[in-house]
Amino acid sequence: IGEEERGYNKNQFCIPKHYEEDLERVFIPHGLILDRTERLARDIMRDMGSHHIVALCVLKGGYKFFADLLDHIKALNQNGDKSVPVTVDFVRIKSC
Repeated sequence: IGEEERGYNKNQFCIPKHYEEDLERVFIPHGLILDRTERLARDIMRDMGSHHIVALCVLKGGYKFFADLLDHIKALNQNGDKSVPVTVDFVRIKSC
């Protein structure tokens, strides 16, 4: 997001009360994030072909995105003409 990007007016969204005072604008709407996550899942399925997918989640911050991505991959597996095996694992990283 460039510095000149103004984002969206927060009045266009349902903002939880406890965030209203802290939030000035919305730069990336939730729907856009969901759309891009689904697109990423489709790209992964296309690129992996019928190969086994090993999904590795970095804990403490990446779980929600990871879960959404896996939900999209699962839906594509169930609704597609092929089913690709998926193994899930987690790693915790500590910064120094």
